[in-house]
Amino acid sequence: MSSTNYQTEPGAMPDRPTVAAGTLWAGGLATAVVAALAYAVGVVIVRVLFDIPVLAPEREGALGDSTTWQLAGTAFVIALLATALMHLLLVVTPRPYSFFGWIMGLGTVLVTVLPFARDAPLSSQVATAIINLIVGATITSLVRGVAARAIRPARRVDPYGGQPGTRPGPATPGYPPSGGYPGTEPPPTRPLPGDPYGPR
Repeated sequence: MSSTNYQTEPGAMPDRPTVAAGTLWAGGLATAVVAALAYAVGVVIVRVLFDIPVLAPEREGALGDSTTWQLAGTAFVIALLATALMHLLLVVTPRPYSFFGWIMGLGTVLVTVLPFARDAPLSSQVATAIINLIVGATITSLVRGVAARAIRPARRVDPYGGQPGTRPGPATPGYPPSGGYPGTEPPPTRPLPGDPYGPR
């Protein structure tokens, strides 16, 4: 997982890239809605197409009981927490995408394994684990993508007070003055005896 490196010229001091919080959190809210819907749709697909009574007895219908909505709400909250985590990592850590990937990856593995600790049929355990895996991967991918769009490149601060990335030197237009530096003028030449053209 990589992050953008911003190159600066010698003498220029880079600031840290800034985060557009509005963009990040708008994307995080949209991710939370997607995560909740993905969980509900996953339950419907498993119960209707595969006839597996995941999360609730078969008599509860396509959407199951209140457990389905509770877990969909949990996915919504987890997506918002993932957005907050991404925001924190972008502000305070040197490699935010790497840390976010590891944290979310390990968390997704945890919720994928947890259904097998419940007393339920194996088919229901596997179906629940797959739903958790898909929702966790969806949250991780969407939040990372939103964060990449919310980053603003670092501004380069010129220690000489000029434009970012510039400094006094021969490469700067208008510097040095066309007449040279004060005190560096060549000594005047004297005309040669009998020279009709004067000083050369």
